[in-house]
Amino acid sequence: MERIEWNDITRQSLENNNIFGLRDIARRAGVNSPTIMKKELLVEAILKVKEGIPPQPPQKRGSKPRTISAVKEDYDDSEQSADKVSTEALETEPIKPEESQAQAPATPTEPEITVAPVKESETAQPEYPNRRTYVPQQSRPNGQRPRIERKPFGEEDVSLEGCEERSGILEILPDGYGFLRADNFRNSPKDSYVSAIKIRKLGLRAGDYIKGYCKISSEGKPPAIVSITTVNGKDLSNVYNRKNFDTLIPIFPNNRLRLEIPGIRNELAVRAIDLISPIGKGQRAMVVSPPKAGKTTLLKMIANSISVNYPEVRLMVLLIDERPEEVTDMQRSIKGEVIYSTFDEESDNHIKVAELVLARAKRLVEEGEDVVILLDSLTRMARANNVIVPSSGKTLSGGVDPVSLYFPKRFFGAARNIEYGGSLTIIATALIDTGSRMDDIVYEEFKGTGNMEIHLDRKLSEKRIFPAIDLLRSGTRKEELLLSQKELEGAYAMRRLLSAGDTQETAETIINVMTKTLTNDDFIAQINMQLMGLRKQGFRL
Repeated sequence: MERIEWNDITRQSLENNNIFGLRDIARRAGVNSPTIMKKELLVEAILKVKEGIPPQPPQKRGSKPRTISAVKEDYDDSEQSADKVSTEALETEPIKPEESQAQAPATPTEPEITVAPVKESETAQPEYPNRRTYVPQQSRPNGQRPRIERKPFGEEDVSLEGCEERSGILEILPDGYGFLRADNFRNSPKDSYVSAIKIRKLGLRAGDYIKGYCKISSEGKPPAIVSITTVNGKDLSNVYNRKNFDTLIPIFPNNRLRLEIPGIRNELAVRAIDLISPIGKGQRAMVVSPPKAGKTTLLKMIANSISVNYPEVRLMVLLIDERPEEVTDMQRSIKGEVIYSTFDEESDNHIKVAELVLARAKRLVEEGEDVVILLDSLTRMARANNVIVPSSGKTLSGGVDPVSLYFPKRFFGAARNIEYGGSLTIIATALIDTGSRMDDIVYEEFKGTGNMEIHLDRKLSEKRIFPAIDLLRSGTRKEELLLSQKELEGAYAMRRLLSAGDTQETAETIINVMTKTLTNDDFIAQINMQLMGLRKQGFRL
């Protein structure tokens, strides 16, 4: 260790030095524990060593040394405690005089303390009221633990006396608790309350179809679910093994939903869609229509064809901001669930119903089912969301907030074909030529998101030519995955005819040919014959 040049050590030089330099000088000077001192204390300690004052020894940690008076007080307390010992223990076993003299201490420095024996009742094992069964250690054979029978998973130890069975679609609110919506995915007097603890314990998700028992509460409050029996028609043991919709792998639609019903004369619109814009399971389709072009009627035709040809498919029709009479007509026309929120209700209710329908469809797809949602209309859903969404400070043309398009895109984008089973098909309508710039902006935003489009022509509808489908503008991406080779050649032939002349006149001709044939196979044969005749006449098609 280097020696300190005390002649160079002054108060000013020490104060100008940093804390690390002061600690080094203090260590060499013999100052104890310099790392726990502040700079001012280090300077004073070094200067004291320079003046010849020895440093103070470090204080030992722990309790202070006991004084004689404290020891005496402890001794007096021990004598008092010995006097208070129960005399009952001394009387049970009297000590003989010889033994007492032999056991007497030589000096009275440490008084003898006798402890009373503890009764047998005081050594009993403690009770454990929170445990189902307690077996003392002494009664366990070979030191093995007793076998405790446990109840099956999800079975709740509650009394079902006075309870009634309820069921519904689970809607989870932002606070964590939820309600079972028993009627049309909306608030109703038949709803039941589900606590947040049950939702977290069982891993329930929004859109689950739940059956359980509830206790009837006081008036004005929905009854609370006390026991859940099934989730989506399955036992509670399967709840944690389900897949998550967001992790499923989407692929192109490769399984066709044929709309043409065999054995009967089908609607021309259905047959035209089968050829020009085929629909597959998992399709994200958009029906682009001006007002009064027959979009709602077209949706009813599609719904009826799917319900007849594919009864195993879950069909859901969602009507947003529609007229009440159209809701009644849709309920009486199709076989499937019709969920609605009419134009006389608040925009908040439109979005809430749509969110619950989407959640329900996702839960069904997770179970491997095929679901079809017919939405009328996507434009009005975007309008409703534009009203209730908080302003982002940015506005597109027509007064559309960019944030308001997020939920309609999330709804429409949920349509997909799932690898290894399950699909969600969404066929939504979009309004154009309404005179509102907002509707045009909504259509432009969604134009590139779908993989199938059906365009309706107002001029054809004004001429009372139905179906008023613009055959040239309508189409499906990757249609070769859905059509047979013969149907694909027929579709190409139709497009060549439409592109060769006037679109409306050619469309009328094609519709007339379709009217004279019963099936699409006959129609394709007629179109190919006409195409060959035009080629013989010198037309390049």
